[in-house]
Amino acid sequence: MPTLTKLKGNDVALYGNQVNVGDKAPVVTLPNTALEEVTVGGAQGVAQLIVAVPSLDTPVCAMETTKFNNQAASVDGATVYVVSMDLPFAAKRFCSTEGIENLQVLSDYREKCFSTQYGTLIAEGPLRGLSARVIFVVDKEGTVTYKEIVPEITEEPNYEAALAALKEAASK
Repeated sequence: MPTLTKLKGNDVALYGNQVNVGDKAPVVTLPNTALEEVTVGGAQGVAQLIVAVPSLDTPVCAMETTKFNNQAASVDGATVYVVSMDLPFAAKRFCSTEGIENLQVLSDYREKCFSTQYGTLIAEGPLRGLSARVIFVVDKEGTVTYKEIVPEITEEPNYEAALAALKEAASK
């Protein structure tokens, strides 16, 4: 049975390898807003908050990125990534306009390798080909310690739970 989320109340299947709590986080390399290659997942010696969003050019994704930019900056020993299908140029403009400086915005537009390896790729419906709204926390050794597939793509994630999981992973 496929993993599901919802878009405006309708079931939406997700494609790809479902990464769950306890799994090793796949290592994926993605371009940032300067077109530099950045590696996410795996053991990095710091905790990672990996936030998958459909597009920065939507109100909910913009709000979510801004909130994580402001709140996750206070977590020592952690790196925060936001992954979308947006082109790096559009992401750079968004970060400049919104003052995003405390996290790295990455693009999965090339091969959709993050979305397929983490199981966040929307497989059907009007958002097919974009990522669902999913949060992962990865500990220093590269193990996923927290995962939230936001039940309704148009809604925000549980910030408190994600940040608590990040703080716990960073403190170990």
